[in-house]
Amino acid sequence: MSSSGARRRAASVPDSNTDREPAVVLKKEIGLLSACGIIVGNIIGSGIFVSPKGVLENASSVGLALIVWTLTGVITAVSALCYAELGVTIPKSGGDYSYVKDIFGGLAGFLRLWTAVLMIYPTNQAVIALTFANYALQPLFPSCFPPERALGLLAAVCLLLLTWINCFSVRWATRVQDVFTTGKLLALGLIIIMGIVQICKGHYYWLEPEHAFHPVQPYDMGRIALAFLQGSFAYSGWNFLNYVTEELIDPYRNLPRAIFISIPLVTFVYVFVNIAYVTAMSPQELLASNAVAVTFGEKLLGVMSWIMPISVALSTFGGVNGSLFTSSRLFFAGAREGHLPSLLAMIHVNRCTPIPALLFSCISTLLMLCTSDIYTLINYVGFINYLFYGVTVAGQIVLRIKKPDIHRPIKVSLAWPVIFLIFWAFLLIFSLYSEPVVCGIGLAIMLSGVPVYLFGVYWENKPKTFSSLVAKLTHLGQNLCMVVRPAEDRDEDKEEAGKVQVH
Repeated sequence: MSSSGARRRAASVPDSNTDREPAVVLKKEIGLLSACGIIVGNIIGSGIFVSPKGVLENASSVGLALIVWTLTGVITAVSALCYAELGVTIPKSGGDYSYVKDIFGGLAGFLRLWTAVLMIYPTNQAVIALTFANYALQPLFPSCFPPERALGLLAAVCLLLLTWINCFSVRWATRVQDVFTTGKLLALGLIIIMGIVQICKGHYYWLEPEHAFHPVQPYDMGRIALAFLQGSFAYSGWNFLNYVTEELIDPYRNLPRAIFISIPLVTFVYVFVNIAYVTAMSPQELLASNAVAVTFGEKLLGVMSWIMPISVALSTFGGVNGSLFTSSRLFFAGAREGHLPSLLAMIHVNRCTPIPALLFSCISTLLMLCTSDIYTLINYVGFINYLFYGVTVAGQIVLRIKKPDIHRPIKVSLAWPVIFLIFWAFLLIFSLYSEPVVCGIGLAIMLSGVPVYLFGVYWENKPKTFSSLVAKLTHLGQNLCMVVRPAEDRDEDKEEAGKVQVH
């Protein structure tokens, strides 16, 4: 994990073969459609089908809940624009990890990576896989919950199948993402159409202004802030395209285009799906439901109500695929910078896929399936995840001040990061005030990465026996996975990184 080791360059193919064999590199195979699929597919998971009631419960009225969904969509678009500028100014895969590392230094970047490796991605992927299993099995167990062993087994099969697809071909992985993103949009489109039909029939009582803003409980500023926090979490995944910048075809054009298409689309879907829900359910019924889309389907679809749990299953299946795809690129980027074992920065000699990073992501998620406190862990790291969003956007302002002359193919007004940081500070301060224990544990998890950084990265002159053991294990992993370091071993990226290092 030493940074000096990561900076050494090794040819991925023998010099004698360089004229006859193509270089082994991550290929640019993600077009605009697949880029939109990554963003939309990662944002829209099970939440909009299962529990939009979190926003309604804290907003206290239908009207204010719809305003929250709209405003959080706008804030998401603002933050995505900030990331778009960073993504083409620092054109490296790894997303906010790469930006934080280059702007604020290795330790800050490592702490971002540490929380992602240790908790964020494994727990999120485990929860999404379990949600897939739950709704895929629900039609087989209509009157009771599916057995836990069956849930765990199907979730594991889902993870293993999608890991194999991602290892086999980038093109296959993006096609899976495209297909399942289209499927979930069609399912949500069905909900929206049924909502329009309901409105045409006169079922819009809770959308009339005098009723829409009638509170189901007294308005409270603290609870309204929580509603915005719930809404912000529902939009999480908007930054995942930045993790695969190097595999994006023409990133200078397609990165902002994908954002301009995807975020407004998701905002439209979220707002109008919530409108559809309240045409068939009162706020009280919505708050009492554990799976809003399923309840909605039971009310309006009759014998076809099985469509809704299957739609949730398909949506979450695509969500697992998108998360595996992007998380493996984050681990790949971290290993390339010397912050994770170098084996994770290697790709298959023929398929050009980061197989070790994908296997690492899969195995860590399978281990999470063995724990019983996955949802508690997500609460702990959710605060840290949002904390680093703000740190990354603040880095955009720092970079503008310290390095004003860096080439920026996209340059947004500084008003946008300022607006985001004001909103971010509001949510962060409230989170600390309302959940000090949860936030404190999250901070402790993050800070546990400091001694790991000091030992694994900062201490370069490790004993020869230790270095020899690591080298042997790396060589064994290379032989088992048939992987090598990419031929284009980031000489251009190092040059770019040198331009933007400001710490």
